[in-house]
Amino acid sequence: MDSSPSNVLKPLEIAPSANGRVSGKNWKVSKSATVRSHLPNGVKTKSWAARMEQTKKALAIKKLEKEMKDEKTAEATRRREVTLERRRVAEEKRRLEEDKAKMGARKAARLRRKAGRTKKING
Repeated sequence: MDSSPSNVLKPLEIAPSANGRVSGKNWKVSKSATVRSHLPNGVKTKSWAARMEQTKKALAIKKLEKEMKDEKTAEATRRREVTLERRRVAEEKRRLEEDKAKMGARKAARLRRKAGRTKKING
């Protein structure tokens, strides 16, 4: 037997296409992979540097807002402390005045008793 290359069968060439095979049915649409990215378009289109710049700006704004809020709360607590201190001082002053008045009344009652002018006598 003669084993010449002319007798060896060669595989048929496939028609060039995207998938390597073409359906003979021309009504069938060629399918492609579904894109399932859940990222918003703004994130997909922006570069990494632009996103990092935006993040830096957002963090700076947040920090400034927090500082302003802290200042506001500190001012409010300071005012509250001042008000409470004033009330405390006023209450102490009022209490001392009452004690002074009581002492005055007791001393006056003692003097009246010494003088013999009691409720029973004076009515």
